[in-house]
Amino acid sequence: MFSQAGFSDAVDSAALAEAEQRLGCSLPTELTSLLRETDGIVGPYAVDTVWPLSRIVTDNLRFRSDSSFTNLYMPFEALLFFGDNGGGDQFAFVRTPVRPDIFVWQHEDDSRRWVARDLQDYLGRSLADGGGDDWYQ
Repeated sequence: MFSQAGFSDAVDSAALAEAEQRLGCSLPTELTSLLRETDGIVGPYAVDTVWPLSRIVTDNLRFRSDSSFTNLYMPFEALLFFGDNGGGDQFAFVRTPVRPDIFVWQHEDDSRRWVARDLQDYLGRSLADGGGDDWYQ
């Protein structure tokens, strides 16, 4: 089913703890479990379906602290980004209130829209053969 997916080596507990400390929040349980198996997933068309842990940390910190984003977008503090579609749209868990649902942030219009009920649903939809980079449209 996921014939075009690429996987990386697992993340260790120390790296996960450091990431949570830097982010100032716990990572979702589903994401932590996945990262203990693979440090990111590259899907069809070389799309970063799930980012490596280092990118999860750096991108989330940048989106929350870059002052140029304040004038362009709604706040990002309620989201935890973890993947993208290769064209600028990004996928995130909702941190506040904590829930397993996955939302897409569409960079063109700053919309945030539900796309999957949890990480497993997101992976199934985004990695399905022939899903393409616009599977959530």
